[in-house]
Amino acid sequence: MNSDVEVEPGWIEAMVDLLENDSTIAACQPKMLAFHNKKMFEYAGAAGGWLDKYGYPFSKGRIFEVCEEDKGQYDQCEPIFWASGAALFIRAGVYHQMKGFDEYFFAHQEEIDLCWRIQLAGYKIYSCPSSRVYHVGGGTLPRGNSKKTFLNFRNNHIMLAKNLPAFQKLWKIPYRICLDWLSAFKELLTGDGGYFFAVIKAHFAFTKWLFFFKKRSLFPQSRNGKLSGYLSKNIIWQHFVKKKKLFSEIVSDTL
Repeated sequence: MNSDVEVEPGWIEAMVDLLENDSTIAACQPKMLAFHNKKMFEYAGAAGGWLDKYGYPFSKGRIFEVCEEDKGQYDQCEPIFWASGAALFIRAGVYHQMKGFDEYFFAHQEEIDLCWRIQLAGYKIYSCPSSRVYHVGGGTLPRGNSKKTFLNFRNNHIMLAKNLPAFQKLWKIPYRICLDWLSAFKELLTGDGGYFFAVIKAHFAFTKWLFFFKKRSLFPQSRNGKLSGYLSKNIIWQHFVKKKKLFSEIVSDTL
């Protein structure tokens, strides 16, 4: 748990009950609301993390920078792709079986990488909305910080290289790099040079990882599991082009 999280009474018991009732669930997260506006979902995990086909993370209740108001719309206890590291409840045995977090990541998306490996090993990740916590957010690195941008882009590419099937790596990673460049030039044209150079730096760092540090991150891995919380569409197209702002709008035809 992050140090900037406030909890409600009984928040642990609800998650213990969930895991004790189903041995295939390896990890879960509570409903995560904003500390300063407790009616709103919080950016870091909201009601449970998902991933799109190109590796973009989003959450039930949070699409990119858009956080929804909590109206009970995501109160179902159900499988997700990743549980937020801000308040992650995980079986110790599975954590050690998976060799824990990838230390190379340092910060940002290390919990998504771990949850991906856990699912590939045949376990499930769940949301537990009956448990609620309130997250301040941005304590390590605030949104908009160039170091945060660098880590998010670098770690996301490393995560894809580690966990995608071999054939998908060959085309999805180059496609993602092209999308990153579009995003970087868009921000450069709006005057955000820090974002632009952070993305370029992240790509060079990813290349460096491929050639010099890859063996550090290649933990023993199984591919027997089926992925939950996976969107077989491009969330950028859904959100920015088709103007879908809500999680329920984007995934309605996949549930």
